[in-house]
Amino acid sequence: MANDLDKSACVFTKDLGVTDYQSVFADMQAYTRGRTPDSADKIWLTEHAPVFTQGQAGKPEHVLAPGDIPVIQSDRGGQVTYHGPGQITAYLLLDLRIRKMGVRDLVSGIERSLQRLLTLYDISSELRSGAPGVYVESQKIAQLGLRVSRGCSYHGLSLNVDMDLEPFGRINPCGLLDTTVTHMAAFRTVEIAAVKRQLLSCLAAELRLSLAD
Repeated sequence: MANDLDKSACVFTKDLGVTDYQSVFADMQAYTRGRTPDSADKIWLTEHAPVFTQGQAGKPEHVLAPGDIPVIQSDRGGQVTYHGPGQITAYLLLDLRIRKMGVRDLVSGIERSLQRLLTLYDISSELRSGAPGVYVESQKIAQLGLRVSRGCSYHGLSLNVDMDLEPFGRINPCGLLDTTVTHMAAFRTVEIAAVKRQLLSCLAAELRLSLAD
């Protein structure tokens, strides 16, 4: 659906490739701190080098045996999660005030976008009350974690596409004791570049965003 905003309010997208979490985290914070009403909204896509990130509410007991994978404190919401190659992380740097979008609207829109994408692969998914993210056959396939500062969002979502799931066994993912983790490759043949394009399209449709390169 076309956005009601003018063309100057397009969301600019960029694929960062494989990145170090700490540097992208710092870039998000710096961009959000320096935003003005004229700053462009952006969506960054990346695959991170292996890292565990601990959200603001994170409890150390949920980090069981990190081994040689670093654990980095983040300022997003939620508990501990894992990022690694084969997982798409999308960072949504949006001015929610200009877009007249509440935080709950954003969370719901992201979840709908992920479900819409999974439907393209005939993967049935579900949501859980009080546990943000998307689940397939009771296993978590996508994680959400956001922060809003001065009405602007950053952080976002991660979708497990075709990755090594072993590191999730070193934590209680998102602080959940009764939940295991899966990825799209367990159900369908997937190609990560195609999934990135489809994810952007689904986010645009559900959040009513006009995307630009």
